[in-house]
Amino acid sequence: MIHYDPHKWLDHFFDFRGSALKEILGRLALSVLWSVAVVAAHKYWMPVAIPSTIHSLVGVALGLLLVFRTNSSYDRYWEGRRLWGGIVNASRNLVRSASVHISDRESLLRLVNWIVAFPYAAMSVLRGAPSLGPAARDLPSRGEHLAASHHLAMSVAAEITICLRDAQRKSGFSDLILVSLESHVRELVDHLGGCERIRKTPLPFAYVLHLRRALVLYCFTLPFALVEAFGWTTVLDVLLVGYVYFGIEEIGVEIEGPFGYDANDLPLDDISDGIRGDLRALAGAESVPAQPMPEGL
Repeated sequence: MIHYDPHKWLDHFFDFRGSALKEILGRLALSVLWSVAVVAAHKYWMPVAIPSTIHSLVGVALGLLLVFRTNSSYDRYWEGRRLWGGIVNASRNLVRSASVHISDRESLLRLVNWIVAFPYAAMSVLRGAPSLGPAARDLPSRGEHLAASHHLAMSVAAEITICLRDAQRKSGFSDLILVSLESHVRELVDHLGGCERIRKTPLPFAYVLHLRRALVLYCFTLPFALVEAFGWTTVLDVLLVGYVYFGIEEIGVEIEGPFGYDANDLPLDDISDGIRGDLRALAGAESVPAQPMPEGL
């Protein structure tokens, strides 16, 4: 994610990183070259102009399709951020409650280390790259074997439940408190399930296909509708229209899957690091020396 000041938009007017220009540059250049060929054919070979009425009508419908595309993608982006906010809150609530009810210091720190590992495991599941990141150095040797598990985040959630059971035996709190603590673990799993739903369910293929076909047909037939009235200025008109339309569609593509490594994706690494710092500070674990990171994580 790129952090910026929304009040200083001129500072980012010429920014290339984070924009959609790199992705649309090829199709934009092709449409401009095609418009040059159309204008040249119209002026030096034979008239190829067509009435502009149909493009005026189709342009309105195409604009509505692009708006729906972008709104749908942003809904997915914002839901992903909301779900990760839920992971933050559930982690904090679990450690807050556990630090009150678990009297055994060693059990509490072990539990906190596994809770810290959950957001890193969830991030790795969503990105398809199994790793516990910085949390691996705080885990016992068992953490070394989890990287090869079928679902890393679920394995970590199971370890959290095991820690809660062990802490109950040592601290002697009631089953009611255990159920209350376990409810926060269920919240963590539920939020991850929501993120996986976003990741594994793209927008319907028929909609995306139809929109892209309509974009290509519109932008590559637009020079025929403009050449009679605008002449060589048609090239600039096609450049502007193509930049706007192709750019809007590409922005929707980039933000519909917000869990990757792109500049406009959610800052999952920063969120996970923030959770780690908050939870270890809340449990008073900052002074505890970290264990060596197991090999392979």
